[in-house]
Amino acid sequence: MEYVVNGRNPASVFRFFEEISAIPRGSYHESGIADYLVDFAKTRGLEYYRDDFNNVLIKAPATKGQEHRAPILFQGHTDMVCEKNSDVEHDFLRDPLKLWVDGNLLRAKGTTLGADNGIAVAMMLSLLDGEVAEHPTYECLFTTAEEVGLNGAHGFDYRLISARRMINMDSEELGKVTCGCAGGLRSDLTLPCTPQAFVGAGLRVAVGGLMGGHSGENINCGRANANKLMGRLLAALLPSCDARIVSIAGGSKDNAIPRECEVILGVPDADVATALLTDCAAEIANELVKEDRGFHVTVEDADADAAMFSREDTARICAVLSCAANGVLEMSRDVVGLVEYSRNLGVVRTEGDCVSFVFSSRSSMESRLDASIRELDALAAVTGCKTRHYSRYPGWSFAPQSAVREAYLKAYTDVTGKTAEVNVIHAGLECGIIYSKLPDMDIISVGPTMFDIHSPNEALDLGATEIFWETVARLIEIV
Repeated sequence: MEYVVNGRNPASVFRFFEEISAIPRGSYHESGIADYLVDFAKTRGLEYYRDDFNNVLIKAPATKGQEHRAPILFQGHTDMVCEKNSDVEHDFLRDPLKLWVDGNLLRAKGTTLGADNGIAVAMMLSLLDGEVAEHPTYECLFTTAEEVGLNGAHGFDYRLISARRMINMDSEELGKVTCGCAGGLRSDLTLPCTPQAFVGAGLRVAVGGLMGGHSGENINCGRANANKLMGRLLAALLPSCDARIVSIAGGSKDNAIPRECEVILGVPDADVATALLTDCAAEIANELVKEDRGFHVTVEDADADAAMFSREDTARICAVLSCAANGVLEMSRDVVGLVEYSRNLGVVRTEGDCVSFVFSSRSSMESRLDASIRELDALAAVTGCKTRHYSRYPGWSFAPQSAVREAYLKAYTDVTGKTAEVNVIHAGLECGIIYSKLPDMDIISVGPTMFDIHSPNEALDLGATEIFWETVARLIEIV
């Protein structure tokens, strides 16, 4: 294949990244990348294991003279968030990503890049391919369905792992060493609706132009949620206009802050409705952070379907969108600047005669996840929704003593002359699950710098990736 990244070291890391970017690997569709990993192992005569979840473990023996050293587990996930701009034609089940170099950044044209967590896959492949000449035994674990609840990590058989030192490579900022993370869960609220014959004029109302982002890493950035803004628009409209919802669709992933939301309405007077919506949109525009300066609301005539939801159902949909607590709910009392508890209304969609709302709740405290379940159950009870809570995963507590953390800090200083920062994050990591299965595992999470993950603006810093590789190579020497 023709590679777009040239002149970067080591070339193998970027070559492997481009090769896996040609393989569709959205969550629950990782069989193709699993095939690639197994073929890689077979070609090189490496021990491998593939399970029913398409998790793949590949082991490389220690090089001569390094057999006495303790093994190292490297870990990352193969799936990616599949987001694209609305005007981009791309089939994530079939099409390769279209990569391009933007100065020091690597991007994909109109879609997510999948550097989260494809860069970990590329790094592990390069290690297994012998890019570091002398090393202890490697155990490289490639997990699946991370972006939809860490499901692959939940299902893996950890009796296959002998290492007790682990480098997770699912972090997104060079110079930071993550040593703790939040737990989380997914929640669905489903509202059965009663269709009625359509009357009035059809309107299409679309919220767009927002930045979006990761619902853990970016939840405290003040970025607007398109689904919540649609709820605000509807709440401003309904008291003065007998509008009825025909259909609604916003966001596509529970763990991504939604950038777009669209509703089709039936209204008695299109001009009155348009004026009310336009006034509310102008108010919202004055409140948003600079990252959301592209915000816009489009109101235009629409050909509506033969049915619309009742006045009561429309009010219930508006109530869920408007009243569900969203964003940062609590800050940590112990760690300055750390979000302790949050919720993201990531998806709203019409499915036949039902409207579904998908939430992601996060906290390092299990009691707050329990509270989130009760809060959403209470909202569901008063709005007539049914609830389902699933894909719960544990947090990962900070360890006061960590030999692998100290080794990485030294390696980073050796390579850059700078001091890395140790932190705890609000996002979920598979480290929590692995630690719950192997509580004597010494774990850190690190990675190169990325921007705007989980959005079509996602970018990988190529220079930071080179430095990250050098740091990992140095770590292997000294750990």
